[in-house]
Amino acid sequence: MHPRLFFSTVFLYSLAHAFPAYHSLVGMTDEQIDIFARSNPYVGALPPPGPLQNTSAKLVNDAEHPYMSPGPDDIRGPCPGLNTLASHGYLPRSGVASPQQIVDAVQEGFNMENALAVFITWGAFLVDGNPLTNLLSIGQKTDETGQSPSPPAIVGGLDTHGVFEGDASTTRGDAYFGDNHSFNETLFQQLVNASNTYGGGKYNPQAAAEIRWIRIQDSIARNPTFQFLTPRIDTAYVETAFPYRFWVDGRLNTTDLDLDVARGFYQYGRYPPDFYRREGAFGIPGNPGLARDIAILAEAHPISPGHNEGVGNYVLNPEDLGLRGNVRYSCFYFCGLVVACIRLICPLPFALSKICYIYTKHANVTVRSLYPNPQGPLRDALQGNLKTFYNALGDPECPQIPMW
Repeated sequence: MHPRLFFSTVFLYSLAHAFPAYHSLVGMTDEQIDIFARSNPYVGALPPPGPLQNTSAKLVNDAEHPYMSPGPDDIRGPCPGLNTLASHGYLPRSGVASPQQIVDAVQEGFNMENALAVFITWGAFLVDGNPLTNLLSIGQKTDETGQSPSPPAIVGGLDTHGVFEGDASTTRGDAYFGDNHSFNETLFQQLVNASNTYGGGKYNPQAAAEIRWIRIQDSIARNPTFQFLTPRIDTAYVETAFPYRFWVDGRLNTTDLDLDVARGFYQYGRYPPDFYRREGAFGIPGNPGLARDIAILAEAHPISPGHNEGVGNYVLNPEDLGLRGNVRYSCFYFCGLVVACIRLICPLPFALSKICYIYTKHANVTVRSLYPNPQGPLRDALQGNLKTFYNALGDPECPQIPMW
């Protein structure tokens, strides 16, 4: 046997023990194994990119990144920012990318601060991407991300409802109504009306606070399966703040987003002509900073985490801390598994303590539910990616959750 085929065989035999879906590979010929190994490369966890060296405003809708309409096989999804980056070539125009490519793209194309970019990207990748091939669809599930691990893993792309994407999106409908990823003109008109009424004809923090509340109330009133729990309660406010932080031309010192520009991003995934990214990287702490934005938006119309039990019947989930900060967990472990946690209320900054809670719940509940007992290369890839997710916190007082 050729050395390459020998190693391919060894690798696939290890996969067969790791994933039931690969058991049928054991009977393949050497040639079949070689073809499979070439078409389904094991990449595993790779380190994230570092921060930009130059975070000044600059032209990003340039000759090297022209807008091209998505082709019939190109994937677009619920995030208009990623759709824009793909249609301008900062991401692969196919809509399938590695988490490293996504971090590079949001930094270069929007000037998102590195830790924020890594935390959000890896949070999505851990539940929606393929940890074996290191690929993620920015929209629907696709074979382009390679063969998936066995269920309950989903590897369904960002369209997947309930693990990262959630209800009450600004311009996308709830999954309950059948389409959670396409631009919705009715919802955009709600944004326009709120901007005209509260924002002086612009989408700004005042208008954003109102449209966030309108979308929440609409989902409560019409969606019997509505859920508004961590991390969705957080990402809902994140997606509300991002447009006035990242879609305003960097030469303008304002948070007033023009509504035609907003439509270009939301509907078409397209930069306006001669668009400059923002001046200075935008991250979680600071003033301005995302933690401050979330607090201001949420204070306008406070809501606690909960879910609907039938249309219009919003039931609170008191065990979910939602947007409350200053939380730590002291956890007890047995055989590497969390068996009990004591919730502590501590005088710590919101930006650190709240993100610690998001990390803890996402890793210990959502990721573990998708990968209850991974083995072999899958386990290695997941642990490497969870470490990247944790490191992006920048919070040494937040305990790292041991997994599996």
